[in-house]
Amino acid sequence: MRRTQTPIAAPSPQLKPALTLDQWESKAPLSQSQTKNVNAVKNACESRRLPAKFSAEAEEISRPSTPVNKQLALNTASPRPGTPPLKNPHPLHPSQPITTPQLFHDWFALIDKSISHSQEAHFRAHLASVSSHLNTCDSLLEQVQAIDDDVLNMTEDWKGVEEGGQSLQGACERMLEERDRLIQVTDALEERLEYFQELEIATRMLNYPGDSLVLQTDFLLMVERVDVCIEFLQAHREYKDSQVYLLRFHQCMTRAMTLIKIHFVGALKALQSEIQKRLSDKSISSTTVNLLLYSKFQTASNQLAPLLLELERRALAHPDDLQSLLTECHTAYFTCRKALVSGRLAEEIKGLDPARSEVVELTQAGCSYLKQLCVDEFSLYRRFFDSGEDKLYRYLETLCDYLYDDLRPRILHEPKLTVLCQVCTVIQALMILDVSTDYGDEYDEVEPSPSQTYRSRYSRMDSLPITPSLRELKEAQTPLLEAPHQTQPPPPTSRYNLNLRHLHIANLLESVLQDAQTRLFFKAQAVIQSEIRYYAPKDVDLDYPGKLKAFRDSRTANNLNVIEKGEGAGLGPLSRLPSLSKQSTWYPTLQKTHWVLSQLQDFVKPTIFEDMAHEAISLCRESLISAAELLPAKGSGDVADGGLFLIRHLLILKELTSALGLETITVQRGRAVDFSIVTDTLGSLLSSNGILGGYGGTAGGGGAFRAPKVVENAADAKLDLDAALKKACDDTISHFVSSVTSSLRQVISTTTPLPPSKATTATASTALAKAQQVHSEFMASLPAEIKTWIEKLKLYLDSEDDARTIGVLVSVMHGRIVDVYEEFKTACDVTGGAGLEGVLSNSEIWGWLRKVSE
Repeated sequence: MRRTQTPIAAPSPQLKPALTLDQWESKAPLSQSQTKNVNAVKNACESRRLPAKFSAEAEEISRPSTPVNKQLALNTASPRPGTPPLKNPHPLHPSQPITTPQLFHDWFALIDKSISHSQEAHFRAHLASVSSHLNTCDSLLEQVQAIDDDVLNMTEDWKGVEEGGQSLQGACERMLEERDRLIQVTDALEERLEYFQELEIATRMLNYPGDSLVLQTDFLLMVERVDVCIEFLQAHREYKDSQVYLLRFHQCMTRAMTLIKIHFVGALKALQSEIQKRLSDKSISSTTVNLLLYSKFQTASNQLAPLLLELERRALAHPDDLQSLLTECHTAYFTCRKALVSGRLAEEIKGLDPARSEVVELTQAGCSYLKQLCVDEFSLYRRFFDSGEDKLYRYLETLCDYLYDDLRPRILHEPKLTVLCQVCTVIQALMILDVSTDYGDEYDEVEPSPSQTYRSRYSRMDSLPITPSLRELKEAQTPLLEAPHQTQPPPPTSRYNLNLRHLHIANLLESVLQDAQTRLFFKAQAVIQSEIRYYAPKDVDLDYPGKLKAFRDSRTANNLNVIEKGEGAGLGPLSRLPSLSKQSTWYPTLQKTHWVLSQLQDFVKPTIFEDMAHEAISLCRESLISAAELLPAKGSGDVADGGLFLIRHLLILKELTSALGLETITVQRGRAVDFSIVTDTLGSLLSSNGILGGYGGTAGGGGAFRAPKVVENAADAKLDLDAALKKACDDTISHFVSSVTSSLRQVISTTTPLPPSKATTATASTALAKAQQVHSEFMASLPAEIKTWIEKLKLYLDSEDDARTIGVLVSVMHGRIVDVYEEFKTACDVTGGAGLEGVLSNSEIWGWLRKVSE
């Protein structure tokens, strides 16, 4: 910004009006000290000074001389003796003496003028100083004005330079942008041309003679670059000659992978020849054999694994061209391994003596050895390959066939059910261990695979994107090419897929397990048919209640209540039956049913086991009904024993059904089974057809019963079992009630109602006496018979849950007796027996029966 100069006002030509002394005094009053000083100055001015030539020394002493006086004093100073006089004397020092008044007046005028001049000297000096300052300020103003003009000129020049610079800058920026664009175009062209130029490099390398080409450091790097070039050309087929270059790159890739296959097959053959030569020595130890079969292959995998990994990746990306090469590698590997391992495997199987050893021992030893062999083969295979899982399992199955060819006939001809169950147990144990073991992770913890070692060594390759450009790939490969020659780098981890993680040994043991389960199924069916359905009971089998009394006496004597597990009883729900402690008192077909089902429950499929269980339970029920019919004739001779025998065993059979979960849709193994539902189901069965009648709520033991769980898949077998149990309970209760109320029923059946007009006193008295006698005998004999019957119930049904069953049966029995008693009372009233003594009401007979039954 230009500074403007304020012009100085020129002095006015008009004089200011003079101030009077009074005005001065009023405007500038003086203090006392100032007045004193002014007076002193006044007094000093009033004293007239002598001329300088007369009193130079006094003038110098009184006040400082003016410049004129000082010069005068200097000029009038007494010269030294001999000093010549001054050439130019001062005007106040006349050269000639004053002789005339006119001269005196002239001289005096000079003196007066000199005095006036000397008094005004400081004013003139100040005026001169002010004038000098004014001149200086004027000069400064002129200079500032000149500088201001220069600055204005410079500003104009700067604006011109700035405008020119901006236009130059814009032109330069446009040139830089054009240069950057040209550089980008050049780089893009160069980058795209690199893909085409790579073909010459790859072709020149593949033409390198010798078998050691695949072992060079930059071989796999070249393969990686060729793969990137193929991906680029496939994505940019619009480029000129892209199809030609793409075909040639595919040819280079095929040639590279073929070289890898040739090298791998040649290395395997050389290794196989060397190992077979060493194995031909009969004195070689097992440690040396293991070292030759696995350690040498593991050492070879350090060199061959990167090549095979690269071949697997390329075969996955280009299956039409390269999958056959990978298949040849797999075939060569499995052929080599089978030729080396089969001889040792056959010797090991022969050492187990399959023809003479026990089936269980043969299964356990053979399958354990095969499992370890398969794990070793799987671990070794993982060091070479990460694909071909189906081929690997086919190879392992061929190894397992060496044992299966001897084991399968032994299993299919094994006559013992327990042995077959043990075989299934051994095989399932090996399969369960396979589920909880991750061989891949375990193997990685012990020793990392070659691919993992290479990935950790060449970690910079892992940072590449999924689809890197050729330039990015070269930048990542540069440190690898400059590093010392150690081994080939692997492909990036981010672009690699691991397919083999752990070995599923269950797939290899499945065929043997299926053979064992099939044989177990048919053998179990044979046992069910021969020992349950067509079982011929012996006299000792029908010794009831003798067996129960002997068991009770022996338990009382020993004060023991030990659960007697049957042959082959396991840890499943069948081993937790409440009545299992009295298994020795069971009928043989029930024992066999329990034993067969306990053997099968863990070794066959649930659907097959459910069908077999229904069949076995149905046949067991039929055998129990047949035995109950034979029991009165061959046993104690009491019909009640047959009914109670059937009730006891049907209840146990129902416990078995509940334990197996056959009343529900699914079977949950290991879950506690509530067997109280059996008693509740019995109460429901007895009340469903009116057996309890209307006395269920007042019988004191009937209560509310839970309905059984019914499903459609087991409806027939369950309904047959429930119907048989219901019929057995009904027949037993009916037989007892008929025996204790036979006298009452005879009175009821022989009593004929008479019209009141024909009734005589004699007839009424005779009927009353007969009824009274029958009633008295009934009331006297009933308590003993009820106690005897309850004791027999306790003998047959002796457990906590059976105590509830006894309560249900006794309650139904009470209801039946009350029904007959009410009919007897009605018959007596009709015949005129209103005076019958000792007759109880409905509530009284219920209370009396409960008291008697306690």
